[in-house]
Amino acid sequence: MTGHLTKMATELIDGVAHYTLKAGEHRLLLNPLIGSKLTLTHTGQINCQSCGKKTKKSYSQGFCYPCMMKLAQCDMCILKPEKCHFEQGTCREPEWGEANCFVPHYVYLANTTAIKVGITRHTQIPTRWIDQGANQALPIFKVDSRLQSGLVETALAELISDKTNWRNMLKGKADAIDLKQHAQQLIPKINERLDELRLRFGSDAIEQLDEEVIEIDYPVDLYPSKISSFNFDKNPQVSGILQGIKGQYLIFDTGVINLRKFTSYEVTVTTS
Repeated sequence: MTGHLTKMATELIDGVAHYTLKAGEHRLLLNPLIGSKLTLTHTGQINCQSCGKKTKKSYSQGFCYPCMMKLAQCDMCILKPEKCHFEQGTCREPEWGEANCFVPHYVYLANTTAIKVGITRHTQIPTRWIDQGANQALPIFKVDSRLQSGLVETALAELISDKTNWRNMLKGKADAIDLKQHAQQLIPKINERLDELRLRFGSDAIEQLDEEVIEIDYPVDLYPSKISSFNFDKNPQVSGILQGIKGQYLIFDTGVINLRKFTSYEVTVTTS
């Protein structure tokens, strides 16, 4: 099958992440292919996922340069939501912002080999955690907007990391962490900041949650002891025995590849 890559579709079934490779209109269930040979060959074609135009380089995971510069979903505030500038009237696409940023968001703790804080839209649970390769996740706050989630995350990021060490994540399953205990220890340390945010946005804008920890396992037969990354820009073919999938990475006996990084690359996929 041949088509343009988008990030793998994911589903959590009985605590296990299930993956579907998406290449244009084609779909390929990947979990049953663990232990089989899989080959992805980049045709040399890259087309912007927004306008469809051919581009020599992909920006912001799948866009041409003009679209990257004009689309709200490519603005810096998507990476740093605390920098939201909607109220200043400078949002690139106000309607897109209203539909995607002014909706419920969650602030969560996750275990991706170490504890981290993150945010996600309500529609992206548990997808966001699977995409990050988290073995455990715990929503701790529900807020009214992306800006608010970013401000809460920023407060917590002064105490714990807000990044995933992807190399460590790919080397094995994370040791269990008591996320609830960490939440109980962390939240009182930011109470003053939370009070300031509730005063600014309203007493109901930030809701503290009491949820259960979500446990996630991944379809991995063998984790790599040494991480070697494939790059379609340097070598158009990725081939080997598929040993596992975690986050948005395919783990081969020959190396690993982050499929999300190569969104909008046209590839031919073969199995044997």
